[in-house]
Amino acid sequence: MKKNEPFNFQAVGKSVIAAESKAITELINRVDVKFDHACQILLDCKGRVVVTGMGKSGHIARKIASTLASTGTPAFFLHPAEASHGDLGMLTEKDVLLIISNSGTTDEILSILPTIKRLGIPIISLTGVPTSLIATSADVNLNINVEKEACPLNLAPTSSTTVTLVMGDALSIALLKARGFTEEDFALSHPNGRLGKRLLIRVSDIMHSGDAIPCVYESAPLKDTLVEMSRKSLGMTAILNDQNKLIGIFTDGDVRRTLDKEYDINKTPVSQVMTTKCTTVKPTLLVAEALKLMEEKTINGLLVLDDDGNLVGAFNLLDILRSGVM
Repeated sequence: MKKNEPFNFQAVGKSVIAAESKAITELINRVDVKFDHACQILLDCKGRVVVTGMGKSGHIARKIASTLASTGTPAFFLHPAEASHGDLGMLTEKDVLLIISNSGTTDEILSILPTIKRLGIPIISLTGVPTSLIATSADVNLNINVEKEACPLNLAPTSSTTVTLVMGDALSIALLKARGFTEEDFALSHPNGRLGKRLLIRVSDIMHSGDAIPCVYESAPLKDTLVEMSRKSLGMTAILNDQNKLIGIFTDGDVRRTLDKEYDINKTPVSQVMTTKCTTVKPTLLVAEALKLMEEKTINGLLVLDDDGNLVGAFNLLDILRSGVM
């Protein structure tokens, strides 16, 4: 590069992406019978998949363990250096060990292999050297060799770590499909994620209940009805008959329409101006479904009835927003 000439960052970035893309494409041909064997061992595991690796391989191992765990295969990361200082006690005979080592000669892993062998734990390795000691010690070795790193010095793990991560993803998703893992299963392990909230949170989890439900009897004057609405701050109130059964609803929209007609708020009973055909839901309904219903009906709140038709709750869009479903 000539002096004062701007450095071509884009060209370097594109060359890195091209090199790593090529390495991933070449990986496809290595998804063979060994891949089948590795998947079957993982699928048959009665314990947990213990993933280990050192240095950059360790970072990739952590990610693979996390992906496995979140897609239906119980897994955790074991640091190989800590393993030889007591953490090997985390392993049981029902586990499977997944080793990540590009060179296949990582000292910290080699030092624990004899103990692993004595435990009789199945070993799957991902290495870049199929003839290495770690590879040949494994029950199955998946070849993650790359022609060269994206690093121009061919030193920093770049293409090799990318390929390893992709192979880990391939294993994880193959197992997910084999287990019949569903969106609901995924939600259970991601309860705070957007999908988890949409598939797990029900109306009963967000509704106001008991004394927090805005409600008045049908004989209540408009003035008392407006006070109840203001006090409970849900933009609506339920209207009940003498048997405590829901017969209608009075909303902010009803308030505006009522004021336009100049009713006497001290004398007019709410039953005279309430909306009788109100939409209600059950407490077991998913909040995501309730939101869809509200959008279809163009309403901002819903009353909740149990199977016997008793009023048990109320909620509005703000409650849904707080739940994180939106």
